[in-house]
Amino acid sequence: MTPRFDAIGLVVSDMAASVAFYRRLGFAFPDGAEDEPHTEAELPGGLRLLLDTEATVRSFLPQWQPPSGGGRHALAMRCDDPTEVDAVYEDLVDAGYHGELKPWDAFWGQRYASVHDPDGNGVDLFAPLGP
Repeated sequence: MTPRFDAIGLVVSDMAASVAFYRRLGFAFPDGAEDEPHTEAELPGGLRLLLDTEATVRSFLPQWQPPSGGGRHALAMRCDDPTEVDAVYEDLVDAGYHGELKPWDAFWGQRYASVHDPDGNGVDLFAPLGP
């Protein structure tokens, strides 16, 4: 028996805000997900993104407290090309989300940017610079 990687779970303070953010990035959460304590979106390759409210987590872990600080993890979203990195970043920032790192041509050969979701989790946007 070998466990296999199946899902990425995030604890969110505001389900509606988080669902709206991730839907902007193309995640297909079911209708009504913004009103649920737990929701899931299937990702390419069969992985899932799981969102649970803080109250949901506290229901089975009463001692749980939201972590302080940030920068411990980030989701990385591959864009089709460098111009898409710029466009997605601008769309999210214009919608009021925090732009952590403006798009730039990284020395490792990618157009790269970073935004924060409503809970301050990093979401990196990238695309290869060359063919």
